[in-house]
Formats: sequence, C-alpha cells, structure tokens
Amino acid sequence: MLYPNGFKKNYKNNINYGNRGMKLEEDINESNIFYQTHNIGIIHKKPVPLTIARVDFPSRREAVVREAYFKTPSTTDYNGIYRGKYIDFDAKESKSKTSFPLNNIHPHQLAHLESILQHGGIAFLIVRFTTLDETYFLKAEDLLLFTQQTKRKSIPISFFREHAIIIPYKIHPRIDYLKVIDELYF
Repeated sequence: MLYPNGFKKNYKNNINYGNRGMKLEEDINESNIFYQTHNIGIIHKKPVPLTIARVDFPSRREAVVREAYFKTPSTTDYNGIYRGKYIDFDAKESKSKTSFPLNNIHPHQLAHLESILQHGGIAFLIVRFTTLDETYFLKAEDLLLFTQQTKRKSIPISFFREHAIIIPYKIHPRIDYLKVIDELYF
C-alpha cells in the first residue's frame, strides 16, 4: 500500500495455526468453570497421559519439555459427575458443511464410550461444525448404533440434525450441555 510522502506499508498475513480446533474446548472449559462455580456439576478436562523423556532445565521457570511420548492412548476429553451420575464425553470439531469424519474418533474411544454406557454412565460427543456454526450433543448410543449399522466413513449432517440435539451458544455457560442432559436423562 502506498501512503502520501512516499511511505510504503507492507502487510503480512500473520496467521497463527497453533490453536486450531481449540475454540470448542475453550467454550467447554468456560462452561465447566461456570458449572463448578455455581455448584451445578463437577466436570474436568482429562490430562493427556504423557511420559516426559527429555527436558531442558536451565531454571525452574524456564524448563522446556523437548521430548515426550504417549503412555497409553487417550480415551475422551472430559469426565465428571452431575446429579449423581458419572458423565464422560469427547469434544470434536469439523470444518465440513456436510459431514463429520469418523476417523476423528478412534476405535479405543468408541470402546471406552461403550464401556461407560455398560456401567450406567452418561456418554456422548459434543461436535461443532465450525463452518456452519452449529454445535451438537450426540448420545454415545446413537454414535455406536451408527458405526455398527453402516460402513460409511463419515456421519452426515442430516444424521446430527435428526438424532442429535443442537446446543445454542450462550454467554453463561457458553455451551450448556448439562441442560441437554437434563432433557434426555432426568
């Protein structure tokens, strides 16, 4: 861009790709803080099971993990208790306007969700279609049934619109998924 007096301004595209896919988790984390602060429920993000192999440790404040390995495959993102029931769920995002790719859910995660159901817990996915700006609550029972009855590699948006419940975006809590649990289970 040319400015008066001969100044030239160059604009660079400073795009930060570091936290892609983290907006949904931020919204859920904010909702969980709201739930805990108001004594509604206790739900936490699970830590990723890592083994730290190498750390640069010039000082305690400047320690940097340089190498780490997964101890075991991670199951789901969140768990906790609400109204006396154990809840366990995963948060996923998709940029697609037409479907949610099933390769975003690993077989061990499906087995984990099924195990939660077998033990009487509440298991589900929260899926956000970022391009459509739609967030859905999908019961694990419906997810498992879909994966058992079809060979598809993705779940069409029509399935979400028919079998899942849309979660409107609010200020407090941002993603009120416990309201959906109230509607479905209590």
